[in-house]
Amino acid sequence: MERVTHEEVDLGRRARFRVAVVADTHSRPHPQALAQLVAHKPQLILHAGDIGDLAVLDAIADIAPLIAVRGNIDPTDEGLSDHIHLTLTRRGQPCARWLLTHIAVRGPKLMKPARQLALDAGAQMVVCGHSHVPLINQDRGIAVFNPGSIGPRRFRLPITYGLIDLDAQGIRLTHWSCETGERWQPGATA
Repeated sequence: MERVTHEEVDLGRRARFRVAVVADTHSRPHPQALAQLVAHKPQLILHAGDIGDLAVLDAIADIAPLIAVRGNIDPTDEGLSDHIHLTLTRRGQPCARWLLTHIAVRGPKLMKPARQLALDAGAQMVVCGHSHVPLINQDRGIAVFNPGSIGPRRFRLPITYGLIDLDAQGIRLTHWSCETGERWQPGATA
């Protein structure tokens, strides 16, 4: 039975709230990943599964509060949820609802189970991992964000993580390269 939990994060009075998103560390985050996350000064970090050695979470949680889900390589008995309905609040009022999960897309589209979980939670965005492919997409009214992977290279895919910035102008999603330290765009070589 898959474990679904609910988390609430209060954004407080900050004009800008930054969330770093990582996935697919597979026990070996890129050597530059943690330093780069520190430099971005996130207020929260999400890990979208395939953690590997759970000690990886300790190093990440030293940077900012951490919320993580279990990936398909992670043990089922370590207390990790398979899916988290995440509600962001400001002054006690919900301002965003996201689904954090590991496996959610086939290509750029949401798979039926992930879409249903998002709809059940009233989520405007699904944050996922698994494919190692950085993705920002919209699928039938639900935003989809995959940060890519900060773990060992898979095929010729980039080694990336994501940032979600929330402010008065809305939500901005970006990818960053662990290899260059620069913002990553599709078509980039690293």
